[in-house]
Amino acid sequence: MKKEQRRAPLAAAMEAYAAGGALAFHTPGHKQGLGADPLLKKLITEEGLKQEVSLMAELDDLNHPEGCIREAEELAAELWDADSAFFMVNGTTGAIHTMIMAALSPGDEVLVPRNAHRSIMGGIVLSGACPVYMQPTVDERLGIAMGLTTECVEETIRRHPTAKAVVVVYPTYYGVACDLSSIVRTAHAHGMTVLVDEAHGAHLHFSEALPPDAVSCGADLVAQSTHKTLGSMTQTSMLFLKGGRIETERVRRTMSLLTSTSPNYLLMASLDIARYQMAAEGRERVGRAVWLSSIVRSEVNRMDGLWCFGKEYMGTPGAEALDTAKLTVQVAGLGMTGAEAEQILRWKYKLQCELADTKNVLFILSMADTEETADRLTEALRDFSRTEKKGDAAPAGPLQATTLPAVVDTPREAMFRESEHVAFESAEGRISAEEIAFYPPGIPVILPGERITRELIDYIKETAALGLRVTGPQDTSLKTLRVLR
Repeated sequence: MKKEQRRAPLAAAMEAYAAGGALAFHTPGHKQGLGADPLLKKLITEEGLKQEVSLMAELDDLNHPEGCIREAEELAAELWDADSAFFMVNGTTGAIHTMIMAALSPGDEVLVPRNAHRSIMGGIVLSGACPVYMQPTVDERLGIAMGLTTECVEETIRRHPTAKAVVVVYPTYYGVACDLSSIVRTAHAHGMTVLVDEAHGAHLHFSEALPPDAVSCGADLVAQSTHKTLGSMTQTSMLFLKGGRIETERVRRTMSLLTSTSPNYLLMASLDIARYQMAAEGRERVGRAVWLSSIVRSEVNRMDGLWCFGKEYMGTPGAEALDTAKLTVQVAGLGMTGAEAEQILRWKYKLQCELADTKNVLFILSMADTEETADRLTEALRDFSRTEKKGDAAPAGPLQATTLPAVVDTPREAMFRESEHVAFESAEGRISAEEIAFYPPGIPVILPGERITRELIDYIKETAALGLRVTGPQDTSLKTLRVLR
């Protein structure tokens, strides 16, 4: 790795401060562990509590970095080939809120995939932007949403030529990657910026066997969950800026508006250390995860009743490439749902998957995995397929809504208007004040500000009858729905 990458400046500054011997008459109240309960000392360690300090001159300021934090962010930008990097301690949700607010102004139209994470809707509410929704493709066999197609983006731009930005989820939770480079070229040709939710792709940069990362595809702002697939602590993420379409200072001002003035230095140091680790070992570690996943996938596809799709399943609209470190194992051939399989694997085999849906369970192999962990997963699935079969009939898959509902109010307008609860059956013609989505495929059926039709009510009832998990509404039994007055 480059010489300058062989250091972790923020982590080193924290260690030096703790070793300096200054008596603490400052926050936090535990005074570098002096007043910490033994349970906290056991959890964090005494050394960790000594370094859990805040805002000393030599430790810099996340909101206005000029010292070790700035150095750490510059090293991250260099490693991921971005122009600027911003450390985030309030999750990728905070990174996405910052990304959207930095790129958009009140009233701006933004093109958004319908299967976007709820944090994107939060950013739209905060920014006052007006969403224009795009429907991603849904794979019938898998029962999950894939990615956007360039044709879908082009058609939406044709109908909304004054939109300011396009949001892309890349890759999906299941590791499916669309043709992002093509979408970026299309958006840029129409003067639009491209904002990417790359929460599940922080590791892509470190293997040519994986889809190209969003920065290399030309995206303008990219939000990554460093903690999801790399080695930082939960709640830590990075936001990357590339190109000159969005001002660096606007991103920094927006981030400062949305970020605590007392950020946790242990979280920030974990980002610095995760970057250092990937600079030193990233290609080796991610390459190992890719290799191990290929072995597990091959073994799974020899097991009765199980199927794990791979690169050979790609090449369809919205599914150009695959992060093969994600293992989506379909269990429908065993006559059970993913939710049932998750419980058996958790309690009988002591394996916890990342998620379960109607047909599938999802496993993530990361840079932390070894031959031992991969073998344990393989052997557990082999025994599972032999002993847990319930039948040959696959569970019913989700239905698809035929049309997107009409947007009457922006999400921001809907959020601040008065609302009331009505019987779900009598909600036809009303404007929704909340979101309803089902997993799978995770695409919102209705969002705040959209008009509810009889078709939507019938569709929601039919889909709920399949036993899919309802997310979004206050009343998940769907007996009532919150609508605008």
